[in-house]
Amino acid sequence: MSLADSVLAVNDDLPIRTDKPVHSGKVRSVYWLTDEDSRRLIKQKNYPVAEDTPLAIMVISDRISAFDCIFHGEGGLKGIPGKGAALNAISDHWFKCFAEQGLADSHILDVPHPLVWIVQKARPVKVEAICRQYITGSMWRAYAKGEREFCGITLPEGLQKDQKLPEILITPSTKGILKNISGVPEQDDVNVSRKNIEENVEAFGFESAADIDLYEKLLKEGFAVISKQLETIDQTFVDTKFEFGYVTDDKGQSKLIYMDEVGTPDSSRIWDTKEYQQGRVVENSKESFRQMLLNHFPDPDILLNKDRMGEREALARDNALPLDAMMKVSKTYTELAEKIIGQPLQVSTHPKAEIIEVLKRDYQLVD
Repeated sequence: MSLADSVLAVNDDLPIRTDKPVHSGKVRSVYWLTDEDSRRLIKQKNYPVAEDTPLAIMVISDRISAFDCIFHGEGGLKGIPGKGAALNAISDHWFKCFAEQGLADSHILDVPHPLVWIVQKARPVKVEAICRQYITGSMWRAYAKGEREFCGITLPEGLQKDQKLPEILITPSTKGILKNISGVPEQDDVNVSRKNIEENVEAFGFESAADIDLYEKLLKEGFAVISKQLETIDQTFVDTKFEFGYVTDDKGQSKLIYMDEVGTPDSSRIWDTKEYQQGRVVENSKESFRQMLLNHFPDPDILLNKDRMGEREALARDNALPLDAMMKVSKTYTELAEKIIGQPLQVSTHPKAEIIEVLKRDYQLVD
């Protein structure tokens, strides 16, 4: 078996029975099950959802994206070995912690394979919520240029790069393009304030104004759960994004849940605590991959300048990254996952064949 065989790069061509187009994102692909299969599985597997809930198979790939491009490595390596399994295992772990501590459930109903979730359809809240415990990245760059207000929150003077903030900040941005909202530009991923959300509850996908308080509570408490546990393995939780949606449970009640992924090296910044205490930032997240790319290519402006997107796409397409750089990222993801879940990570040798077999044998979803 070659290393390339263990990587799941293409995840939208599996023979899973569906009557809708496969939705493929940067990393995950979603297969919506037929109404018949959804009802059958809910009954057979006793999932705690309403009997008419649409279900989907969500398959994560080992692809790695940065600066809105997919990168590949030498030796036909179309992704990072173990990355998908690491992301799934980490998210699943945190979602279970949240449920056990009575915060909220998640969209995951079942984990048939390390690269696969069975999820329930949610009505998404149209806010990508970023929680920040330290000033770094884009926030620091804006602060250094003199900005002091972020999403309606005013920061004090005199903060230093990578410093811990006085309190956890919630800096939401739009998820998708929202139209006809005063003060909110019609484009994806623009910062919004709590006041914007309060004045446009339904437009942002909330079912009641009270749920804005609940969403902030779930953000802060979820962040605290992850931060506290990461401290025990000498990792500092710097910032992360959360996503939420509504589902209807088996009693017909609508409830707010966590969805997408959470607390992963893809969606968060995580620093080595001992290094940070010595005044150095060592990233245990995708940020280290971004920094490697900026150092690897002679003209980093191509990666940073949105006006050079064509050149950037050509750069990602035409350049195989060094194998040792790809394996370093693999080590970061898999070692962090194993520390978080407290056991060895299950990594596939022939992922596509394994996924097809388990979905056929145990779920009757492959003809």
